[in-house]
Amino acid sequence: MKAVAIKAFGGPEGLAVVDLPDPVPAAGQVLITTEAIGVGGVDAVIRSGALAAYGFREGHVPGGEVAGTVTAVGDGVDPAWTGRRVWASTGTGGGCAEQVTAPVAEVLPLPAGLSAVAAVTIGSSSVVAHFGLAHARFATGESVLVRGAAGSIGIAAVQFAAQGGAGAVAVTTSSAERGALLRGLGATHVLDRSGEGGEDAPAGYDVVIDVVAGADMPSFFDRLLPNGRLVVVGAVGGQPPADFGTTLMAAFQRSLSFATFSSATVPVADRQTVRNEHFAAAARGELRTVVHEVLPLEQAVRAHRKMDAGEVFGRIVLTP
Repeated sequence: MKAVAIKAFGGPEGLAVVDLPDPVPAAGQVLITTEAIGVGGVDAVIRSGALAAYGFREGHVPGGEVAGTVTAVGDGVDPAWTGRRVWASTGTGGGCAEQVTAPVAEVLPLPAGLSAVAAVTIGSSSVVAHFGLAHARFATGESVLVRGAAGSIGIAAVQFAAQGGAGAVAVTTSSAERGALLRGLGATHVLDRSGEGGEDAPAGYDVVIDVVAGADMPSFFDRLLPNGRLVVVGAVGGQPPADFGTTLMAAFQRSLSFATFSSATVPVADRQTVRNEHFAAAARGELRTVVHEVLPLEQAVRAHRKMDAGEVFGRIVLTP
């Protein structure tokens, strides 16, 4: 089968299409012939080599979520899965291929009316946004700032905050054009990447959902109201400064909180329940799926170049 592998860490040119043996589902797994493969920010971070210390090696096949049709099942899996159109999580890799295996616990049937492309646009990101807001203890009437709102996680967070009755939903983004698109999804104020600007924008926020992290993260503590909470749900901008805690301590009397959030800490059954609700909402048109571009698997390098250049609004999807 055809797959995309990281032949050399670094830029997108380190990706290559390779031939790999067809996978065979182990006990508790299903085999899926893919129709759509989501390309996420974590794929680009892994490709860069930034996470090599966590065990990623050259030869790794990126891709954490796919949608397609189950073509075989392993021992202990109900044969009724065969032939069903599904979404599946492949964990930290393995998804950029014509065929993938996934634990049946991480597989969901697709509802009628939801395409494979739409499913991989929200399958992982909407869960991060949903539970990230919950981790921040977001409540109706509170103001929310989504930092890095143009990606799939940010787009979902904007929608959930607006649907949850936020008093204000501000976003940071790189252009007026993107700001207009985000307003159409529920944003009430558009700021630049530093958090400045925005006509009549709130002076501060109860919650900041940060998809970026990076060197400028500490400056967003200054955007928090007393008792405000900043939750980092992604790090596409890299690690924050090692001494960022000093900024929090300097604001001691404002009782600010900082947290990270990974959906890996949410039980699989809870993730699947919420994901199923999101798929149903998307099929009804109540949750918007934003696809930047659909490219063939062989153009994975082009997809990653677009991501590295900051051109992507929503999600890029690969199709075998």
